[in-house]
Amino acid sequence: MSHNEEIAKSAGNVGVFTLLSRIFGYIRDMVIAYYFGANTITDAFYVAYRIPNLLRRLFAEGSLTISFIPVFTEYLEKKGEGEAREVSNLVFTFLFLILVCITVLGVVFSPVLIEIFASGFTSEEFELAVELNRIMFPYIFFISLSALMMGILNSLKRFFAPAFSPVLFNITIILTAVVLHGIFGIPIISLAIGVILGGLIQFIFQYPFIRSLGFGFRFSKIRDHPAIRKIILLLIPQIFGLAVYNLNIIVNTQYASYMPGGTISYLFFAERLIEFPLGIIAVSIATVMLPTLSSHASTGDMVKYRENYNFTLHLMLFVLIPALVGLIVLREPICNLLYQRGEFDYQATLFTSQTLLGYAVGLWAVGGIRITAPAFYALQDTKTPVKIAFAAFIVNAVLGFVLGFTLNMNHTGLALASSFSSIFNFILLLYFLNLRLGVLELRKTLIFVIKVVVISIIMGLLVWKISTYVDWTTSGFAIEKIVTMGIAIGAAMVSYVILAYLLRIEEAGFLIKLAMKRIGRGGD
Repeated sequence: MSHNEEIAKSAGNVGVFTLLSRIFGYIRDMVIAYYFGANTITDAFYVAYRIPNLLRRLFAEGSLTISFIPVFTEYLEKKGEGEAREVSNLVFTFLFLILVCITVLGVVFSPVLIEIFASGFTSEEFELAVELNRIMFPYIFFISLSALMMGILNSLKRFFAPAFSPVLFNITIILTAVVLHGIFGIPIISLAIGVILGGLIQFIFQYPFIRSLGFGFRFSKIRDHPAIRKIILLLIPQIFGLAVYNLNIIVNTQYASYMPGGTISYLFFAERLIEFPLGIIAVSIATVMLPTLSSHASTGDMVKYRENYNFTLHLMLFVLIPALVGLIVLREPICNLLYQRGEFDYQATLFTSQTLLGYAVGLWAVGGIRITAPAFYALQDTKTPVKIAFAAFIVNAVLGFVLGFTLNMNHTGLALASSFSSIFNFILLLYFLNLRLGVLELRKTLIFVIKVVVISIIMGLLVWKISTYVDWTTSGFAIEKIVTMGIAIGAAMVSYVILAYLLRIEEAGFLIKLAMKRIGRGGD
């Protein structure tokens, strides 16, 4: 099997479990929308949840995993499992001690953190957010240790457990919301309990998998080690880079806290919809791409490095460009079908769909960042993405204020600012990576993008026409809504693949060929 086929197959396997996780994630969001709606109470919850969740991205699935995988892969390939096991135990020991300190500080200084994120809250919103944040903060402890296990398993090309564990997280929140929401005086506390329990279950689920591979965690005597030094050297600028990236979320949340009640919730629900194609495509590809590119970089095989990056970039754009068109034309039907029931009314659907439009504009660029930044990390270069991320942060902060307040676009303006910032970020990343390694075949890529955009627009017009046969203002499930949405999505997929095949877009033929191989082998 070629490297490209191996990447596509592994990404497909990860994508299946990510899809399952996203499905349960949307069931989770539907449950939250039904029981709690989109209002000041849910705003308080989402601000409180953002803090440990951002720290997760910062210390766990972000900087730690990205810095750990290249070094761990290098030790595996050059020094064997024994040395790699020693490195993993040392990292676990350091991480455990750091996480204990962070968790304690987070609980104690929760009021300060809420003030940083949402100073525009009323006193009631503020107090509720502080209480919820204190309940949820230990989530960062469990999910960070889970992320270390994810790094080990992904480096060993074992993708099932890390990809499936988020399913358990979502199921846990669903169950606690349904079972416990009527027990507490403040019902939304049930969601906070679900978050902490979900993080614990993710940790417990993955641990037997690394034990079976001989990498069970053990405390080690803290000492100087070249691998630890190397990880720290990669980690520090990476933490700074992700901190800059996450400042965008902090700024947007702060802006939103001064806007009408429910704005933070509209942003959150729309972000969740954007994360669906990103999680299945961009994250799945990046998950399997980083160990592969790290391996090529460590052995000096830059020909394979360029080939694999260029392939994954085309594959990502081939799927995300039609996805963004679909999200734009179906934005209101999607929000209606998923969220509009119970406490979530048509106005909330309308505002969430407007926010979704703003985010969808930059979907392709966010996907590009998620595979291009790791391409730098595989080269053990974390400084270039940091500098670019800081520039993008300035763009987001300025545009967010201008669009959100000066032009009075509120939630839509904040979403558009994020999209424009992401486009700026991706273009700069791609420019400097190409300048350094010549990864792009410019003419071929430009022709490819033009073809994909044209057939995506044709697909979008067809889907829009199908969607107009149903009234998307009414609340609740209706069989005609489900059938119409199913027909629209099915027509989108079929028409897009046929048009891509007729225009001889290589990625369409590649995916069809790979799918036929898997069917012939029984889906192995």
